[in-house]
Amino acid sequence: MTKPKGKKRDKISVTSEIDLVEERRTRCQDGLERAEFRQRRERLSDKESEELEHEMTIMRERLQKMDKELESLRGENRKNMMLSVALLAASALFYYAFVYSDEDL
Repeated sequence: MTKPKGKKRDKISVTSEIDLVEERRTRCQDGLERAEFRQRRERLSDKESEELEHEMTIMRERLQKMDKELESLRGENRKNMMLSVALLAASALFYYAFVYSDEDL
């Protein structure tokens, strides 16, 4: 039985997921740059030129989706970081309030 993709992603930390998306984005960006270089340097037939342009359009759309996904993941990462800081501050406050207040008695 195959596992759904969403379940697998839930087990990955946000920072790991950001790294994975950035890596995929870098590979896609490299592919787009190679295609643009090929378009500029080689003499292509009309059909080859159309196919290459179509491929480049698909890569640009993928890059846009990955940029949106990265923006969302970074927002989630910021939210998690702020929650961690708030919990740390609350823990420190309770520690100070209970441990040091008992010493004054």
